[in-house]
Amino acid sequence: MPIKKQYLKTRDVCKVTFRIPETTAIKAREAAVVGDFNRWDAGANPMKKLKTDGSFKTVVELPKNGEYAFRYLVDGREWLNEPEADRSAPTPYPDARNSLIQT
Repeated sequence: MPIKKQYLKTRDVCKVTFRIPETTAIKAREAAVVGDFNRWDAGANPMKKLKTDGSFKTVVELPKNGEYAFRYLVDGREWLNEPEADRSAPTPYPDARNSLIQT
């Protein structure tokens, strides 16, 4: 389960857990989730490599009722999409698409 959403009752946010499975990130040293919610800043939401299975994971709080474009950046050079995102959308670059998440 690469994406998990948890809606908070006390605040208007959704805690989103982003995860890159170990089969995708097996040789990766670092990863980050970047998108509209962090101004595409690769340093804003680094992902932690889990010792238990080698996957990468991070949790980001996003405002409810929004839609956000994002991608994973692995080792500072490889862009990955989330196959289980809510949908995808084209980017200004003809060879790329963004993953989209709705909260």
